[in-house]
Amino acid sequence: QVQFVEAGGNLVQPGGSLTLSCAASGFTFRAYAMSWYRQVPGNERELVASINSLSSTFYYVDSVQGRFTISRDNGKNTVYLQMNNLKPEDTAVYNCNAGYWGPKWDYWGQGTQVTVSS
Repeated sequence: QVQFVEAGGNLVQPGGSLTLSCAASGFTFRAYAMSWYRQVPGNERELVASINSLSSTFYYVDSVQGRFTISRDNGKNTVYLQMNNLKPEDTAVYNCNAGYWGPKWDYWGQGTQVTVSS
């Protein structure tokens, strides 16, 4: 059974930093690209960043380029999202999933809430 457990979200002031983590299980983690998504109520889920299985190829949506960094630890079945210089428009629930350009599975974890506000 595929499972994603996201953590690390918090309330942070503009300009602050957070690191999100997503522990994955139920599939061969090291064989799959992984991605982070975010969603604001009323909006569609947005692909934020992706990393291939070997950590050699990366994708970032334009709005986070230069501020966010995706990484993974295949030994821990975990993907991370380091977020720097956070902006109010980064406020959302963040989820991870397997896949590079789109989610591999329809299953989503509970997500982690990031709120950027002064």
